[in-house]
Amino acid sequence: SGNIGATNVLRTGRKDLALATLLLDAGKGAVALLIARHLFGSELAGAIAGGAAFLGHLFPVWLGFKGGKGVATFYGLLLAAAWPLGLMAGAVWLLCAFLFRYSSLAALISSATAPLLAVLPLAVVGLPVSLPILALTVFAAVLIWVRHHQNIARLLKGEEPRIGAKKA
Repeated sequence: SGNIGATNVLRTGRKDLALATLLLDAGKGAVALLIARHLFGSELAGAIAGGAAFLGHLFPVWLGFKGGKGVATFYGLLLAAAWPLGLMAGAVWLLCAFLFRYSSLAALISSATAPLLAVLPLAVVGLPVSLPILALTVFAAVLIWVRHHQNIARLLKGEEPRIGAKKA
């Protein structure tokens, strides 16, 4: 797709750089959320800072507002906001990637299910559901779908590259 995310870096064959990209992209969202939560003592402040970091990843000024698709940053936000939610969403991504072999489809399914995971399982195990974090999860999930519009078109046409496939 030409984006700057970990999946595209992995396609260059540099697993070390792909891992670094994944960790740094996830870290930027997590750090922003955690610092704001700590400084201001509120989930709302954390959600706002996390959302701002997410927007900054999608639309960075220094890259002409053409950034990544936000998937790794999304998982960083979820892990920092409520680590069980982050682990569940990550597990959905892994399962979908394993079953279907499309990184984009795994991201789309995982991001779509994350708001449900934020409410249902967390409530079942007795963890409080934070309205600001739920709103952040929905906000980021919608933007992930918007940013994946080209991937969705390629998936529908059967032209999306599979995980591990060699370039034609």
